[in-house]
Amino acid sequence: MKVNECMTREVTIVDPDDTIEEAARTMADIDAGILPVGEDDRLVGMVTDRDIAIRGVGQGREPSAKVRDVMSPEVRYCFDDDDAEDVLNNMAELQVRRMPVLSRSKRLVGVISITDLALNGGEAHTGEVLREIARPSLRHSQTV
Repeated sequence: MKVNECMTREVTIVDPDDTIEEAARTMADIDAGILPVGEDDRLVGMVTDRDIAIRGVGQGREPSAKVRDVMSPEVRYCFDDDDAEDVLNNMAELQVRRMPVLSRSKRLVGVISITDLALNGGEAHTGEVLREIARPSLRHSQTV
């Protein structure tokens, strides 16, 4: 199966000059913990609820701080014609639950999540991948 057969196509994008308060409200409105950040028709980053909490609030930033101040500029992505199984394995290696999907012309066309993959026939393997993604780091492990 190809990514474009199971990805979510409707994606809300925030601008890097939007405030973190606006981004958080958007996340609440669409019930998502991650938003692609776009500028001039290009994907320039990703912002998560964790980014807002840790890099924003945790560092004393005001709600009026810009998304660009807390976003992750390094974007891990896949292409819409990639094999879903390969993308799932890559998500496990990167320990991510969602990934933006780009066309070969590098335009954002969707987002793929482990849920999208599980709902489209990859339940068993998706469970293994989720176990890898959720693997705690040694720093936060309670068994150390």
